[in-house]
Amino acid sequence: MRIDAHQHYWSMSRNDYGWINKESPILYRDFLPQDYEIHLEKHNIDGSIVVQAAPTIEESEYLLELANLSDSILGVVGWLDLFTPSHKEHFDRFRKSKKFVGFRIMLQEMVDVSRVLERPYLEALKYYATLDIPIDILVQENQLAVLNELLKEVPDLRGVINHIGKPRIKEHLFEPWEFLMGEIAKHPKIYCKISGMVTEADHDDWDVEHFKPYIEHILRLFGPERIMFGSDWPVCLLAASYDDVLGILNNTIPQSWVEENRSGLFGENARKFYKLR
Repeated sequence: MRIDAHQHYWSMSRNDYGWINKESPILYRDFLPQDYEIHLEKHNIDGSIVVQAAPTIEESEYLLELANLSDSILGVVGWLDLFTPSHKEHFDRFRKSKKFVGFRIMLQEMVDVSRVLERPYLEALKYYATLDIPIDILVQENQLAVLNELLKEVPDLRGVINHIGKPRIKEHLFEPWEFLMGEIAKHPKIYCKISGMVTEADHDDWDVEHFKPYIEHILRLFGPERIMFGSDWPVCLLAASYDDVLGILNNTIPQSWVEENRSGLFGENARKFYKLR
């Protein structure tokens, strides 16, 4: 099974997406399943994991409704506010949908990321860890140290780092990203999505070679069993086409990789992580 483990849909009329505005005309329009079909067909992709793009319960509900109408949506990663007691209520409601596969915590959007180390937040994550719920983690390089502290408190978390932890690709810098991702990879239940890299590079002047050392480091750390391909479409369009994103990865993974490793990267690992039927 070939799976794109990270992409988005949105409808601008919903007014959920404050980060998308007319200053970004490439993204300032609706992106729906019919717009994605061309990529599914061209690259023989069976379906995708659709990830929330707004921190609202309403958007998660919208994505689950959309999933019920589209066979290509294999799973939906929603959103919960773990700082509020109602998160369990929303989770119990979401999980009634057969296509709800987990939720995303958005450390990137937090002014004070250290708040994730507060007792109520940690207790919430420990609760979901006991249920073995898949949790996406949106985090920037300058927040990885705090994430490491969080994982020490919740070592059984079933999580996946989005966008390889957002290293400073545009500046061609590796530390402290290189060391901190190494610490994160020591947790056996943490996976990593090779996604979202083109938007961390120079949008107008990137080259495959700019991504190669970052991808190679992730492959060494997580191995072929804990990595997933994600296009981050349509956000990737700010810097590259869908074909470009796939091309970067295809031109970087080792030629010596056997088919089993490639099938893991391009689908099987995502299927197992999200517990797809």
